[in-house]
Amino acid sequence: MSGKYGSIAVVVTSDSVYRGEKEDRVTLLVRGFAERNGLNLAYAAVVPNDAKRIEEAVLEAVERAGVVFVTGGTGVSPHDITVDVVERLASKELPGFGERHRMVSYEKIGPRALLSRATAFIVRGSFVAVTPGNPDAVKTAIDIVEGFLGHLIEQLQGRKH
Repeated sequence: MSGKYGSIAVVVTSDSVYRGEKEDRVTLLVRGFAERNGLNLAYAAVVPNDAKRIEEAVLEAVERAGVVFVTGGTGVSPHDITVDVVERLASKELPGFGERHRMVSYEKIGPRALLSRATAFIVRGSFVAVTPGNPDAVKTAIDIVEGFLGHLIEQLQGRKH
């Protein structure tokens, strides 16, 4: 599959990764997801926790890919703004993704999972999953999306299933 709906993108929002203080382990996970599913990793960016930079990166990602993972900034701290930025760009929210993410995470880490605002949206015709930046949380998100990927792509293209 080629074009937007044959492509994946990732936007990592993290001040410490952006400054080079921490390694970006998320992009590698998303690249593996793309390869396993015969998709192209069309865009990858690391941005600081800055609303304008997050918005620019997400808009670039949805132009290039039908499925986008945006990681980091999903908690309750004052710096956790990613969900709010993506929500302003969205035409639809898909709360079931976040509900499932919290359920799976609760089994792994307990009540702390309930502080996550993980969710998913449709932005300019692309599915955008917003997840915590922890690599294990991103893996959880990938596993969830992998379960409905084919159906998702058909739906995004307007094909009936």
